[in-house]
Amino acid sequence: MSLENTPHRALRFLTAGSVDDGKSTLIGRLLFDSRAILADQLDTLEKRAAGQPIDLSLLTDGLEAEREQGITIDVAYRYFATKHRKFIIADAPGHEQYTRNMVTAAAGSDAAVVLVDITKLDTTALPVTLLPQTRRHALLAHLLRVPSIVFAINKLDAIEQPQAAFEAVRDALLGFTEQAGIQVAGIIPVSALRGDNVTQPLDAPWYGGPSLLQLLESLPTTQERDSGHLLLPVQYVAREGEGTGNQPRTLWGRIAHGQVKAGDHVQLFPSGEIATVAEVRRAGEVVDSCAAGESAGLVLDRQLDVSRGDWIATPQSVKDSNRFSATLAWLDTEPAVVGRKYWVRHGNRWVQARISSIESRLNIHTLEAIDAHELAVNDIGHVVIETQQPLPVESYEDNRVGGALIIVDPTSNRTSGALLVKAAL
Repeated sequence: MSLENTPHRALRFLTAGSVDDGKSTLIGRLLFDSRAILADQLDTLEKRAAGQPIDLSLLTDGLEAEREQGITIDVAYRYFATKHRKFIIADAPGHEQYTRNMVTAAAGSDAAVVLVDITKLDTTALPVTLLPQTRRHALLAHLLRVPSIVFAINKLDAIEQPQAAFEAVRDALLGFTEQAGIQVAGIIPVSALRGDNVTQPLDAPWYGGPSLLQLLESLPTTQERDSGHLLLPVQYVAREGEGTGNQPRTLWGRIAHGQVKAGDHVQLFPSGEIATVAEVRRAGEVVDSCAAGESAGLVLDRQLDVSRGDWIATPQSVKDSNRFSATLAWLDTEPAVVGRKYWVRHGNRWVQARISSIESRLNIHTLEAIDAHELAVNDIGHVVIETQQPLPVESYEDNRVGGALIIVDPTSNRTSGALLVKAAL
């Protein structure tokens, strides 16, 4: 893709992979080479290095516990820009214990850079066996509909025969992604520590592709679908003026897809009531219309009982259901079991729910669906969910807002899983 055809919106991308694959160092290299480091940060790093090469991973490992343990725990967001584009980076943890944070970082990302530490792989035994976390993170990014997935094969500076090793790992990645149905945006050889092929092209006769930064500059951003029917989760209800009279109320939320203008008929969920849009507002001002991705305020032609958590849609375009099939990425140390009650959040609405059946579990090594009666931490499975009240769910494949829910344990209040709706039943 040429840069001329690339949208000017900032590219949101996450880095993922196994522990110590060099994710924080890679991000530090991008920040360092793009001059996105403040002078006092650089001075601190140089003093800590005491004449040795700067440890670029310290730019992202912001928590004290991260620096002490040498691992990334929380999702660290960083920002930098080149003359072609702005970037928002999410540095996701590699440890299995923090897979939930990787799922958080993937939500809303335009791209995922999955790092592969070539020093951890036996590149002489063909086909090369990939690490479980490499496969898991790529699968999760694919399931979460991250549009562009890039593999960065790191630490080539530590290999005696980098060309043969890179080609062996590349072939293993291509085999895995073809089997999993994952479209790959690129497989890039890099050395984050030395800076090879990160921001500047690799000076090697066996590689003629782009650097990692050149590839990232060319990737498209996710565009919300502004065609088709309207879907808007209500986040806030505001009433103008004083007192409790008939002042108009404005229903605010970020449009998931479609567009809305004055005069449109809309349906409210869960009530099912149909009304007409009298006025559309954006940033406090009356506008002609609003489209997907914009925060809009709707004033209806009549007073209805609407509160945070309700949904607004084009009439008859969405069917609410209290039973649906879904892919479940389980993130809790307590296993997911059939029949147990949980809280689920859909948009801004909370309802009680239970797992009515676990259909299968995905074997991340063979990519086969196998029988399962429960899902352990980091498992991915196919389940059927029943909710106490109907929800206007959509297929996650069609819309990432209407088709995504989180599961929360009512006892511990931990976020236990991410649900990606397949179909209402």
